[in-house]
Amino acid sequence: MSDAVERILEQWRRERPDLDVSPMAVIGRMTRAMNAAELQLTRNFSRHGLDSGSFDVLATLLRSGSPYSLSPAALADSAMVTSSAIAQRLNKLADRGLVVRSKDPDDKRGTVVTLTPEGKALVERVLPDHLATERSLIKGLGAEEQAKFMEVLGRIEANASEG
Repeated sequence: MSDAVERILEQWRRERPDLDVSPMAVIGRMTRAMNAAELQLTRNFSRHGLDSGSFDVLATLLRSGSPYSLSPAALADSAMVTSSAIAQRLNKLADRGLVVRSKDPDDKRGTVVTLTPEGKALVERVLPDHLATERSLIKGLGAEEQAKFMEVLGRIEANASEG
């Protein structure tokens, strides 16, 4: 039985037999797997009234430890997004009362973002469901396979970063 990736490879082999299209199999499967995973994660977040970006901010603040405060720059760095993308996320979360912004006590020109009790409660409710969703995505992979998979993905990420 052939799936979409195999059909694409067969078509390329027929049209361009002179080219090794095997990288398309790896990248195609990786992309399709990530898209499918993202769909499952998005569904889970939306059940809790969140999107992935909002969850990322709340989770980053929670895992930073008490007092659950970080600068917008630290949040942007953690999320690997621009400062304007973080600002938009923070605006939405502040409007919902999930985070508050205040002056940085160590730098009067700076700002810190702090998780509110409501934000902390929400992310703590979402986290077990999020982990269950992620666990369901990798079910059937043993610990050794997961470790090898992470190693391989890390090498692909490093290659992509060299760009």
